Amino acid sequence: MSLPLEGLSAIVTGAGRGLGRAEALELGRLGAAVVVNDYGQPGRDGSGAASAGPAEEVAAEIREAGGRATAHTGDVADFQQASELVELAIAEFGTLDILVNNAGILRDRMVFSMTEGEWDAVIRVHLKGHFNTTHFAARHWRERSKASGAPVYGRIVNTSSEAYLAGSAGQPNYAAAKGGIVGLTTSTALALAKYGVTANAICPRARTRMTEDVFAGFGEDGDGLDPSRPSMSPPLVGYLASPAAARINGQLLVVHGGMVAIVERPHVRAKFDSKQDLFSYDELDAVLTPHYAERPDGETFAAAEVLGLKRDHGR
Repeated sequence: MSLPLEGLSAIVTGAGRGLGRAEALELGRLGAAVVVNDYGQPGRDGSGAASAGPAEEVAAEIREAGGRATAHTGDVADFQQASELVELAIAEFGTLDILVNNAGILRDRMVFSMTEGEWDAVIRVHLKGHFNTTHFAARHWRERSKASGAPVYGRIVNTSSEAYLAGSAGQPNYAAAKGGIVGLTTSTALALAKYGVTANAICPRARTRMTEDVFAGFGEDGDGLDPSRPSMSPPLVGYLASPAAARINGQLLVVHGGMVAIVERPHVRAKFDSKQDLFSYDELDAVLTPHYAERPDGETFAAAEVLGLKRDHGR
């Protein structure tokens, strides 16, 4: 019996540790050949001995399990290095079929305290990093499709966050980047559908080195498992990367603790029409002021209720 991703190749960014590492290992377990990307150079471990670096260590782990993998230590937020990452996958495995964007950093601070550098760094790594790899992968798939005159196999899984959905007050840079990733994902999904490519985004609640402070208050699940541990979401990534998910495109899914929730697109809550060609101040005051007077205090466009989602053990 063949594995779901057998014969396919994948890139996983930010895969040296945490969630990205778990995703790369899962794709390898499901049969994919994996390019493990993690920014940095080989160094030395605590004893002073030479270390291959996180990316190569994960690639070696996949190979030791019988899979195929190679490491890439470039910066995905650098346009040229992102191009080289995609080129490496094609050169090493003959093609690229799956792109999992996970690389990111945190620079948490309230909006009134955040520096320009803290804002720029997070937007660069998360949002520009997602764009860069998507751009070069999309070009590859489009060129292949045009050459063959038929759709190709392509899967993109992007990493958003509940910080975007819930409006995390202490993470304006991170929330903005993760919201931008959702917009990039839906745009990419529509642009590449005719070439056979799907693009989806997940919001994983993962306790990793990067987010350990964020999830410090989360306890264990009813099964005695930490619902935010990195191993909870990679199976969803593997599924979205597989042929079975061909009809899933442009979607946003929240995953943690043995639970997957599909987030619906925004709906229009109310609509008002001017009695003239354009609204006047007085007309707007007459319709909007009473409308918002009846809404709960503190309610915004943010969907903070997603933070309360958890697995129902009764099912």
